[in-house]
Amino acid sequence: MADLRVKISNLELKNPVLTASGTFGYGLEFQDFIDISLLGGIIVKGTTLHPRQGNPPERMVQTAAGMLNAVGLQNRGVEYFINNIYPEIKKIDTHFIVNVSGSTIEEYAVCAQKINDLGKIPAIELNISCPNVKQGGMTFGTSCKQAAEVVRAVRAKYDKTLIVKLSPNVTDITEIAKAVEGEGADAVSLINTFLAMSIDAEKRKPILSTITGGLSGACIKPIALRMVWQTAKAVKVPVIGLGGIMCAQDAVEFLLAGATAVQTGTANFIDPQISVKIIDGIAQYLDNNNFTSVMDIVGII
Repeated sequence: MADLRVKISNLELKNPVLTASGTFGYGLEFQDFIDISLLGGIIVKGTTLHPRQGNPPERMVQTAAGMLNAVGLQNRGVEYFINNIYPEIKKIDTHFIVNVSGSTIEEYAVCAQKINDLGKIPAIELNISCPNVKQGGMTFGTSCKQAAEVVRAVRAKYDKTLIVKLSPNVTDITEIAKAVEGEGADAVSLINTFLAMSIDAEKRKPILSTITGGLSGACIKPIALRMVWQTAKAVKVPVIGLGGIMCAQDAVEFLLAGATAVQTGTANFIDPQISVKIIDGIAQYLDNNNFTSVMDIVGII
């Protein structure tokens, strides 16, 4: 059996498969379907300093080979996470990573600092790429200067593994990646959703209440794959790939393109067992091709 372990900076994962924020709740919701301790890691839903109600309906739309969402980072805030979720997940034998979002640089930094004190949370994923909020979110992720500023502020308050989630809604994603690497990011994850929209022709109006939302699913995979490949060649820190991974072969392609780990997202809504199936599929691929470690295939392309 091939060795599936990978390292994201100082963080060792038992395998390279994580679940994407916003698609797996806090992980606890999936315990009836899979043994979540089998996963390399679980990235919990977006967490902000203060509770957020999110956007009004409609805020999800199925599209050809994908879906649009405009949930808007609905969550009960970091204090709720610390007091109610953390006591439950800290008992589970896998890594939980908190996706941190904010409307201001100060909110990002304070939220990260609160999570820094939680002994069983070894990393955060800094979300500077959400297209579904009016303030913060993608605004920070589309400017090298602003991306660098928010990472610098968080790095000053947070001393564990810092992953920065990048937006594809930019001209050159490698420039953003290099900017956050320069301010202390330990890894980058990409891509987040594409800004898109859907129209109801009969009602002659946009379907989403926010008009635009984030496009995810199989339809974005070729673009995500290209961006991961470009970024892996542009930075020295590990790259975590996501965007349209629907099966083990998709995950293997991201690893070949330079991703050290991958995240399953939209596929979790279709098949709640997909993440475990992908782990098994990667292992089978490695065995079939006589690789002794998953790291043997990372960045071959």
